[in-house]
Amino acid sequence: MKVFRQAALAGAGAVLTSAALAQTAPVAAIKPKVFANFGITRTDNYYWLNQPESPEVLGYLNAENAYYDQQMTGTKALQQKLVAEIKGRIKQDDASVPYRDNGYYYYTRFETGGEYPIYCRKKGSLTAPEEVLLNANQMGQDKPYFQIGGWAVSDNNQVLAFSADTVSRRLYGLRFKDLATGKLYPERIANTGGEAVWAADNKTVFYTKKDVTTLLPFQVYRHTLGTDPTQDALVYEEKDNTFHVGVSRTKSKKYIGIELGSSLSSEYRFLDATTPKSAFKVLSPREADHLYEVENMGDKFYIRTNWQAPNYRLVVTPVANPAKTAWQDALPRHPDQFLAGFDLFKDYLVLNERRDGLLQLRTIRWKDKAEQKIGFSEVAYTATIGVNPEFDTPTLRYNYTSLTTPTSVFDYDLATRKSTLRKEQAVLGGFNKADYATDRVFVKSRDNVMIPMSIVYKKGTKLDGSAPLLQYAYGSYGYSTDPTFSAARLSLLNRGFVYAICNIRGGQEMGRQWFETGRMLHKINSFTDFIDCSEYLTQAHALPAGAGQRQYTSTAKLFALGGSAGGLLMGAIVNMRPDLYKGVVAAVPFVDVVTTMSDPSIPLTTGEYDQWGNPADEQYFKYMLSYSPYDNVKTQAYPNLLVTTGLHDSQVQYFEPAKWVAKLRATKTDRNLLLLHTDMAAGHGGASGRFKSIDDTARQFAFMLLVLGLNS
Repeated sequence: MKVFRQAALAGAGAVLTSAALAQTAPVAAIKPKVFANFGITRTDNYYWLNQPESPEVLGYLNAENAYYDQQMTGTKALQQKLVAEIKGRIKQDDASVPYRDNGYYYYTRFETGGEYPIYCRKKGSLTAPEEVLLNANQMGQDKPYFQIGGWAVSDNNQVLAFSADTVSRRLYGLRFKDLATGKLYPERIANTGGEAVWAADNKTVFYTKKDVTTLLPFQVYRHTLGTDPTQDALVYEEKDNTFHVGVSRTKSKKYIGIELGSSLSSEYRFLDATTPKSAFKVLSPREADHLYEVENMGDKFYIRTNWQAPNYRLVVTPVANPAKTAWQDALPRHPDQFLAGFDLFKDYLVLNERRDGLLQLRTIRWKDKAEQKIGFSEVAYTATIGVNPEFDTPTLRYNYTSLTTPTSVFDYDLATRKSTLRKEQAVLGGFNKADYATDRVFVKSRDNVMIPMSIVYKKGTKLDGSAPLLQYAYGSYGYSTDPTFSAARLSLLNRGFVYAICNIRGGQEMGRQWFETGRMLHKINSFTDFIDCSEYLTQAHALPAGAGQRQYTSTAKLFALGGSAGGLLMGAIVNMRPDLYKGVVAAVPFVDVVTTMSDPSIPLTTGEYDQWGNPADEQYFKYMLSYSPYDNVKTQAYPNLLVTTGLHDSQVQYFEPAKWVAKLRATKTDRNLLLLHTDMAAGHGGASGRFKSIDDTARQFAFMLLVLGLNS
């Protein structure tokens, strides 16, 4: 079989001129590096790309960007049109629904033309004068990247602790602001995890520090306002590099917590917020396969735990005796429902639960255990608990959205059981939700598991196989992909696209077992689930009551999209079934599984052994090697591919997608598009700012339209 190779670079480190790039794709230099494990030899020809400061590496990435620009040059007008469409749907002078906390109403707002939010509050009443806490537009001005991390106001409402990232490596600098004078305190604390937690004395702050190489938060420090941070006290250091560290404060504000977590195990340590120099106490020591999270009300801790309950349950225990021997069920168990979260109020308990893959809300009155499910009429939707910082209130703030309903904020009267819409996301440009339709189907997998899928399209779109379709999934870490609204997505739906979300195994949409059967030695289920959904979407299916047939798309018009661990999914499916897809977008894809998981210095590696396995173990090494996209590139035809990454990516290092593209160029047998775009100023989340990020979306949409031969 003949391999169609583009002209190679003229020697290691060569950078092509713009004129040359118009004629040929860059081909990375081959520099073999041999790995030997368990009698298996792997040769990595592109390992040398793991040198972000190397002129040769930067030259290659820039050459790929230039090639991308040349190949996409015919879509410039289209991309501008898409950006204008998407931006035109955004209400520029917008604001969030205020919430009340400790005597103030807090909210964020945007100004016309502003990339970043302005953080504000009003004292006592919404008619009070506005106080600007942070103006991220001013703070991020002239910075290639800017992102506020976390922020917290002291109990006396006088000092703001906040953090920011200016590189996109998620290493946050922590600062303090006097809210009376507007002046910043002199101290700067670098390389934090972003969060800051105040003690009750209004001068003590707890924060986490990250390892600057692995980016793992592993230490907790105690800082006294106005003092030299180099003198801060180290109050906890995690020695197990499979765990990450966080700090928090309970809703009651009585306790400060250190949260220690890995994929399958957690531990919570707490101290009284009024005695910040006292020692933290362990609530329940970490155990294998035990995850729990803690909240406080009165003299009790309420704990969401998977101990003796794979789908989680809610238990209660005295603060004075929090050991597991004292844990009691706070409500009857429902093993068939997944308890995703909860919130505590003076008179009510609120539960966020999954039934049939959808997030729903249930309220329970403490005094008589009377319960109420908040009902929703759409076939696919997402309902989540909103921001509720106060206990003594009769109102629950919750969020609702669907594939056709913009994000909406409701206040629910817990006594009268009446919901009041406070705000629905404004979508400008003539949007009418009645113009769109949603289907929810369950697809039988090859091993007879039913996979939920939510599908949206504009009414009038022909469902006879002629419509293009974009299929999305994630399927890792137990992260669930819920049906939510996207104003940007309208640009595809209005052009006749169908959009489908597949809840493949590896998430938790169908309960904890859904996650368990999509990780470690079962990871391939995630890939075959996606492929089975693809086959369903490209086949005709009879409608009920003899109403004809429905076929959402065909292989000639099927596109797939996934990012990060979802990019791993993309890499796997194009190796396994390249014939199914017209085009694939792999955003910041995790594709070099074996090599990355073999290097504990790479960010996230050690904390993910419970997801993929540790390749130091032969069984896991061989299993990972069987599906790792980079290691399984074949001499075969591949779909059209757009691969994106960021030079400063903190989650998936840029060199993984760069290596993958280099190997694909040298191996694949087709003449389909293969494009790599590296954002040289951003990281895992792409560009910062609400408008800059639209360029990334327009790039993806334009690629698909280009492949279809559409340019409008």
